[in-house]
Amino acid sequence: MSHLAPYASCPDHSRGRLHAEPSSDVRGPRDIFQRDRDRIIHSIAFRRLRHKTQVFISPDGDHFRVRLTHSLEVAQIGRTIARALGLNEDLTEALCLAHDIGHPPFGHAGEDALEEAMKPFGGFDHNAQTLRTLTLLESPYPSWPGLNLSWELLEGLAKHNGPVANPGWALAEVNHGFDLNLTDWPSLEAQVAAISDDIAYDNHDIDDGIRAGLLDMDQLLELPFVADRWEAILARYPDVRPRRLIGELTREQIGVMVNDVIESTRARIDELGIRTADDVRKAGVMIGGFSSEMAARERRLKKFMYQKLYYHPTQTAAAVEASKIVRELFGVYRNDVRLLPPEWRENLPEQDPARSRHIGDFLAGMTDRYATDRHRELCGNAA
Repeated sequence: MSHLAPYASCPDHSRGRLHAEPSSDVRGPRDIFQRDRDRIIHSIAFRRLRHKTQVFISPDGDHFRVRLTHSLEVAQIGRTIARALGLNEDLTEALCLAHDIGHPPFGHAGEDALEEAMKPFGGFDHNAQTLRTLTLLESPYPSWPGLNLSWELLEGLAKHNGPVANPGWALAEVNHGFDLNLTDWPSLEAQVAAISDDIAYDNHDIDDGIRAGLLDMDQLLELPFVADRWEAILARYPDVRPRRLIGELTREQIGVMVNDVIESTRARIDELGIRTADDVRKAGVMIGGFSSEMAARERRLKKFMYQKLYYHPTQTAAAVEASKIVRELFGVYRNDVRLLPPEWRENLPEQDPARSRHIGDFLAGMTDRYATDRHRELCGNAA
């Protein structure tokens, strides 16, 4: 692993897995982070992302992004940055692929509805649900619950946005079983995964928003960062109709942001004297990320996207219907647990809050399509 930077996460120095596994090469010569990545890709929870909302709820068009395609795009950006910085690409990729596994159906509308429904039972958080899914609910192995992923992967998922001072019940349970040092900063690989997520959805959501007819270029050009890129592209391709150049704008913006992250992260590594992976965790600040100038541009872009796309009347109306589905399904299953599938009834706890959290787990794992079908079947009407 001599190609790794000294501050990268090295598989040979991993803190290991919660459950000891027999050493065997029968399944191929892979290190611990490569196995983590492969376990995620082969999981049912990962496959379900193909039918979970990214921006558009149950999109009718085949060309819109869903959670699965978004996660793949985040992983591509994350690998690029990790390679440039000498970080562990396999761990970065695994973090990128797994980061949205805990999202319930219907995106943030579904999450808000589930959070509200579960408020009396400790609430709901998609990030904590990702860890709960990977350490408990997805259990394909005969000898232990969960996927038995490495400490570094679980740590990165738990605090990719920084230290967690007051974990909710789901994250606290995971941390109690396998101490993730929640008050420290995460690895650089986790920090790169987090910023790659921002880069991917900032730019790809623009592409989807234009494709859906909810955004137009005149609106986007109100942003100087976008306008500068667009003018340069039009000058470079004067004979190409503008509609064909939107993909070029997306690529350019991603490239500019990626380069900014690489340069800014290198500068902070040097400035802080980061020499080891432990230095990263004890640095007291986020090292992987944008320059202050790019961060300000990105915040403005996000604000624009919320105003013009995420809270567009069409989106808001769809979110109301999605919230109704989640809210009513939660009530139906709580009122009559016999309606749960047999495998979910078998392990149903007797008392709350565990009982309602179990129902929340079932709802969180649903795809948009499955939730819509169950609602139609159990509530007697299509939402």
